[in-house]
Amino acid sequence: MTDAELERALAAVSLPRPSYWDAQYLKNVEQLSKPQYRMVVERDVAVPMRDGVVLRADVFRPDAPGQFPGLLALSAYGKDSQSVPIPAQPIHSWVFDHNVEAGDIEFFVSRGYVYVIPDERGLGKSEGVWNGPFSVQEQEDGHDIVEWIAAQAWCSGKVGMMGISWFGMIQRFIAAQAPPHLAAIFPYEAANDLYGVAYEGGVIQPFWWELEREIPAHTTQSESAKLYSPEELEARFNAIGANRDIALNSNYVRLLARRKTAFFDQLLHPENDDFWARRRSRDKVHKIKVPVYTASCWIPFFKPFMQAVWDDLNDPTLNVPKKAAIFGHHIHTALPGPPELKYEALRWYDHWMKGVDTGIMDEPPIRLYVMGINQYRYEHEWPLARTQWTKLYLRPFGALAPLPEPTDAEPDPLVHRPPIISTERSQVRYATPPMSAPLEVTGPVVLNLHAALDQPDATFIAKLWAVGPGGERFPLCRGVLKASHRALDEEKSTPWNPVHPHVNPQPVVPGEVNHYAIGFPTISYVFRPGERLELEISTCDPIDIPWHHRLNVMGPLPSMTLTYYKLYRDKDHASHLLVPVIPGGGH
Repeated sequence: MTDAELERALAAVSLPRPSYWDAQYLKNVEQLSKPQYRMVVERDVAVPMRDGVVLRADVFRPDAPGQFPGLLALSAYGKDSQSVPIPAQPIHSWVFDHNVEAGDIEFFVSRGYVYVIPDERGLGKSEGVWNGPFSVQEQEDGHDIVEWIAAQAWCSGKVGMMGISWFGMIQRFIAAQAPPHLAAIFPYEAANDLYGVAYEGGVIQPFWWELEREIPAHTTQSESAKLYSPEELEARFNAIGANRDIALNSNYVRLLARRKTAFFDQLLHPENDDFWARRRSRDKVHKIKVPVYTASCWIPFFKPFMQAVWDDLNDPTLNVPKKAAIFGHHIHTALPGPPELKYEALRWYDHWMKGVDTGIMDEPPIRLYVMGINQYRYEHEWPLARTQWTKLYLRPFGALAPLPEPTDAEPDPLVHRPPIISTERSQVRYATPPMSAPLEVTGPVVLNLHAALDQPDATFIAKLWAVGPGGERFPLCRGVLKASHRALDEEKSTPWNPVHPHVNPQPVVPGEVNHYAIGFPTISYVFRPGERLELEISTCDPIDIPWHHRLNVMGPLPSMTLTYYKLYRDKDHASHLLVPVIPGGGH
């Protein structure tokens, strides 16, 4: 298909040309679903589960007779907020709501799909008890909802799933339940390891617990109360409550005192134990038998969201038709309904549920947005086979250089001031010289750091920045690691992907130099001439929001203990970044 033919075909189906659609692979664009229906809305429809509990769902369907494919959007954020009639809001809007992530309902309904958004059990208008994020009950209910949709008179018998983040994460769990009428899934910004989201690098991530106030639960049940005897539960409660980082944070003292909430359960499980295994979809994908398109945008934080894209792509046990894509950067997010979740998902679901050969499976398996030059391209594998793994060594005077330090250079000091005594945030920075020519960095990045502490534990936060000639700074990615969680799973780890099991934490011997392998979310960025790659190492990462409770929206929960770090980068401790340089990139 030529560009001119593509433009004519897009006009025929009332679509703008998405920047990520390549004319050479597109087929039958004029046969894509057209916006030809008005929308009928049915609120609070009863959806019975296998145990007799009745959920309530909003059903949005075309105002025409016939049968249409169904799209399920499931999360714990409540159905009512997902259809508030406002236009898509940019992330800097005063009314931007990060949890309105079910997708663009009217876009799909007008094109002949039925959108179904339920309240989960124990939430909103549904009966029952909520068991927390991605519980076995939520997974089984998802199976039953899919089959309920398929059995309705207005459904063609084929069902897909839609949505971002929670709406995306639940898709793998439900697909692993193998509901007979599920046809395909499209998990977007969908982590596959809940522990890695709730405990980033082993450090409590307050963002996740902040979601508790976003969930309209009327009845909850603590799983811990069922797992442990009253005596064991109290012992766990007291041990967690004695954690200085929690005990001196009034917001967490209140959260812990609620006891019956799902997030109380998560606080009681700081290690990656069986509680989290039940909520880890990565271990269940071998049960999925339907096509999977895993997508995301570039997210500087929360490695599990990016890592899941590559886990799905590279996992041989997920033996189904599959694709992977990275669209733009998270700072360009608009909700509800980001464009890529409409146009690309339409092409995906028209292919698998309406029988339109859109050419989507003729493309190479990876579509990648390259930042810096802001261009899309296709790739065949991840990491890229042509990667030149390059070490950039930490050097004195804040340098990042291709050769290690040849001397017994003194370490760089770093001081963590607990937030109960200071708002000052300390950091140490290392940077390359300005680039003389374009340089592409695409793939996973790892910091191999040698450091000593004067306390048994501490938090390492590392960030990568692209710094322009005028000092402008663009965030690329962040890595986090709790010192006591430094142990690696040697069988699963690779040089470019350190895997920490996060079990049996080992306190640090004060003064002892240890190696810390800190993995970052993956990136793809072309550094332009004059730009520098900068590594920043710090101990906390506050989000500067002028609310009356700052600690509940901070980055990884900061330590409440004054801590001195020594960062070693001498001839015996060659601390370095492992960087995936792409030869010939940047054009």
